Amino acid sequence: MSLRRSSFVAIRSLRAIPRPGSGSGSGSIAVSSSSSSRPFSTSLPTRMVVSPFLYEARKQPKSTWAQNPIVKYEELKPITQQPNDEVLIIDVREPDEVALGSIPSAVNLPLSRLKDALDRGFNPGDFQREFAFSKPTYDQNIIFFCRSGKRSANASELAGEKGYPNVRNYAGSWLDWSKKEGEDKDD
Repeated sequence: MSLRRSSFVAIRSLRAIPRPGSGSGSGSIAVSSSSSSRPFSTSLPTRMVVSPFLYEARKQPKSTWAQNPIVKYEELKPITQQPNDEVLIIDVREPDEVALGSIPSAVNLPLSRLKDALDRGFNPGDFQREFAFSKPTYDQNIIFFCRSGKRSANASELAGEKGYPNVRNYAGSWLDWSKKEGEDKDD
């Protein structure tokens, strides 16, 4: 028996029966064969919905500055000595940790608030009032740091998902900074 003929025989043995509780025009029917009953839908397949923010974030190319996602002490030190609006240094530790010391010219945006704060719907005025600095622009260069580099790596990833392509992580973070600054002061 050829494939075409066997398919025809299988289709002939199926019969459509209305599904219990389904009104007319619902697009859903059950098909019954002599051996089993198996429901199926005649509606169009559902498309996967992708967040427009994630889609836009992936479209934005990284600047040459952000091609290397890791910042080292030697690169960060001159930025802290001459701060400017081109590079924003964000400490993602909690305020009680920041009180023990922070990198010069850094601003505090705790990781616990980062996801909501960088959302497109978060009002820039509310951001300014809550965190005491202007909300970063989407094309701004941002360096994240924390105590050891783990939370700042998460912050870099979250910021990228929120549409900030020019983010980098100071992997050594506060532990590396305080160690190297302590060594520099002894010289």
